Amino acid sequence: MKDVDKNFFKDMLIDRKKQIQKNISETELEKISMASNDLNDEADFASADIDNIIDDAIISQQGKELLEIDQALAKIETEEYGVCEMCEEQIGYSRLKVKPFAKYCITCRSIVEKSEKAKN
Repeated sequence: MKDVDKNFFKDMLIDRKKQIQKNISETELEKISMASNDLNDEADFASADIDNIIDDAIISQQGKELLEIDQALAKIETEEYGVCEMCEEQIGYSRLKVKPFAKYCITCRSIVEKSEKAKN
């Protein structure tokens, strides 16, 4: 992969990382704010509980994406970025543009997804 492409993806990953960190921070502040609200009845408690569950799911999912971004950034530094972890072929440029922290090429990703579905 050319240096200009690596820099493009590195910038893309860093921008996404900053956005996720901002989202997580805002969601955590929102949770703190909700915890300090006066809840008057069961409906208020139920609504707050549902909101907390949703916020926790958002934080968890974005935390996973943050980890994948950090792994991709580390791969850029070690010259492993853009290589499929399964078949060791180059991951397509168009796939990386859509998902710059992709670990697998399209073909291998399909295999991984089918394997995961078979386990469940």
